[in-house]
Amino acid sequence: MEMAMERNGDCTKTMGNWEKHIPIFAQKMKTYPGLLCKTMWKVGHDDPRRVIHAFKVGLSLTLVSLLYLMEPLFKGIGQNAIWAVMTVVVVLEFTAGATLCKGLNRGFGTLLAGSLAFIFEYIATETGPVFRAIFIGAAVFLIGSAATYLRFFPYIKKNYDYGVVIFLLTFNLITVSSYRVDNVLKIAHDRFFTIAIGCGVCLLMSLLIFPNWSGEELHNSTVLKLEGLAKSMEACVNAYFVDPNIEDTKNQSSEDPIYEGYKAVLDSKSKDEALALYASWEPRHSRYCHRFPWQRYVKLGGVLRHFGYTVVALHGCLRTEIPTPQSVRTLFKDPCNRLAGEISKVLMELANSITSHRHCSPEILSDHLHEALQDLNNAIKSQPRLFLGSNKNQATNMLALAAAQASQKHEKASGVSLSSVKTDSSALMDWKSRRTTSDSKEAERKVLRPQLSKIAITSLEFSEALPFAAFASLLVEMVAKLDNVIAEVEELGRAACYKEYQPCDEVAVTRDRKKINVSQNNVQTDGAE
Repeated sequence: MEMAMERNGDCTKTMGNWEKHIPIFAQKMKTYPGLLCKTMWKVGHDDPRRVIHAFKVGLSLTLVSLLYLMEPLFKGIGQNAIWAVMTVVVVLEFTAGATLCKGLNRGFGTLLAGSLAFIFEYIATETGPVFRAIFIGAAVFLIGSAATYLRFFPYIKKNYDYGVVIFLLTFNLITVSSYRVDNVLKIAHDRFFTIAIGCGVCLLMSLLIFPNWSGEELHNSTVLKLEGLAKSMEACVNAYFVDPNIEDTKNQSSEDPIYEGYKAVLDSKSKDEALALYASWEPRHSRYCHRFPWQRYVKLGGVLRHFGYTVVALHGCLRTEIPTPQSVRTLFKDPCNRLAGEISKVLMELANSITSHRHCSPEILSDHLHEALQDLNNAIKSQPRLFLGSNKNQATNMLALAAAQASQKHEKASGVSLSSVKTDSSALMDWKSRRTTSDSKEAERKVLRPQLSKIAITSLEFSEALPFAAFASLLVEMVAKLDNVIAEVEELGRAACYKEYQPCDEVAVTRDRKKINVSQNNVQTDGAE
């Protein structure tokens, strides 16, 4: 009876949970169509090229489906027409470079596999049935092992991995099926013909109808990374000097603009490498037919990531455990904001240089940047007491306390007792008076020692200035890393034959920004493998 009552109670509880979830599920189903339409509009509004690409894929599938739907074409090709549809689904990518890479890999892999399979089939037909089966099995083993081993070669893995997979698949299909099928030559011919048709349709769609070039995507993403770092760094410095009480009253539901600025930089390594690989397959389509040095863009992306790590550390200064008081921050607000503004100007100038395909201004590191750096240095030197402290005895006692605690730990390990250490810090005396004798030594070690560490840190007179010192040092580090970014951009300009800078150059920033305002997740990098 008790078991039956428990089962009835579980069933009642389950029914109650279902009754609670049904209204929530119904509410979600009502809002789902509106949310779906909103998401569809946002995806297309962020980058209209996505809509164009979707129509291109649909049109390509319709064209190759005619091989199966139209009676004259179906009689000439037969059931193998479905391979053209499969080819379009697999090969047609967002950018022309990715489509060329996969299409040519698929075509050459199929052609090479078919040719090799015909050679093995010709040799196998001259023998008996038993030896033919052994020969086919040995050929499949040798070719499969060799092709798989080739995929471990770095150069093959990077450029022709998809082609090797298609070669291995086609060779096995033709070679194994030839043992049971008499007219395998016709099947292989039709299959290669349909794959060639599918690849041809994909290449025409990618190269002739609103093409999306991988090289332009890499070029524009580099510009966006420079702009994102500039905006993120400047926003971080501005937020550091905002009153936290006022900041808490703002709406925090939106995403952090500082994080969004440098996120694309930190996550760009695999995307840059994939875009550079696809761009190397593309024909020269620029106005001057220059072959852009895509690997230079990859190196510039690495330099920008190192710069982005400094921005991440600067962002971390906004959430330190021991924050600098607002009164101390106000003393250095103007020089820090000025220095951040000058760094942001340099990064934006580099972005404009890449956008307009011209070299940077010789005065990109202007006197204003050095003046802002000198102003910050003078402001720090004008407040020596914040960083050195005024009570030398207290600092000495705190250092003595730290040394004594280290010695006490060493003496306990050797079994020798050590007398207690006295200090002038009132915070430490309060902590000692609140300590109870009922707690065990193990509990003190687990619970109270972290409190002692924090009290010891906050009792230091210059502890309030230490977080700001880290913040200021990161700003100075950014100025030093600017040289590396500028040098890499100049190397890119020389390799890409950028035009020389003219004093009268005016970049149409608004028009160019509309061209490169693309989403960072447009490229389907899963085709890199």
